[in-house]
Amino acid sequence: MHILLTRPLDDCSEIILRFNSLGHKVSHLPLLNISKLDYDQKNFFDYKGIIFTSANAVKFLNLKNVDKKLICFCVGNVTEKKARSCGFQNVITAEGNVENLKELILQNFDKKNGKLIYVSGETISVDLDKQLIRDGYDVKRIVNYRNKHNKNFNENFVEELKSNIPDIVYIYSQNSALSFLNFIKLYQLESLWMNTNLMCIGEKTSSILNEIKWKKIFLFNPGEEEFLLYKI
Repeated sequence: MHILLTRPLDDCSEIILRFNSLGHKVSHLPLLNISKLDYDQKNFFDYKGIIFTSANAVKFLNLKNVDKKLICFCVGNVTEKKARSCGFQNVITAEGNVENLKELILQNFDKKNGKLIYVSGETISVDLDKQLIRDGYDVKRIVNYRNKHNKNFNENFVEELKSNIPDIVYIYSQNSALSFLNFIKLYQLESLWMNTNLMCIGEKTSSILNEIKWKKIFLFNPGEEEFLLYKI
């Protein structure tokens, strides 16, 4: 099959190699540019737990003064892997979505035990910190990176894509879905996806692309990409 992956290369290099090893053709169209943001440095020793909703939140955090023994909540396997590679030892991981992550925090962290710090990008789909605050938790959010829509695409790549439309496209966020929709409209590709299966994280993400006619739309969590191949 021909598979289109849309995350930045750092986030999908392993799965590209995996799909290639299975004999699939993989195209790579990074839809977002990720850039680090300056943030107010906090005394992390004031906090008893840390929350990450993306691997980029770990990547762009100054970890020198962070206690790696803090209980660390991660949204999914990719984020967990990044956190462990940076030295975090006490990691609890959800199944790739923020709703599950919130439940894990409620089950595993007593609000009486102290403060939580939530590290995220500028754009988030769920106000996890505000939800936890409403539940009585003391949570501070810091924003340490920004996503921008990629507007520079290789013309040769676009022509190759037109001549060989993928069987599967993976979209990982609402921001990416908006960027992909802009890409489709920019190059007038609206009518070319009727034989393509769209894989999206969450209904809010898939709804952005509903105006395009797809063969079928699947919802998935990060880590399930290979499993989905066998559902086609």
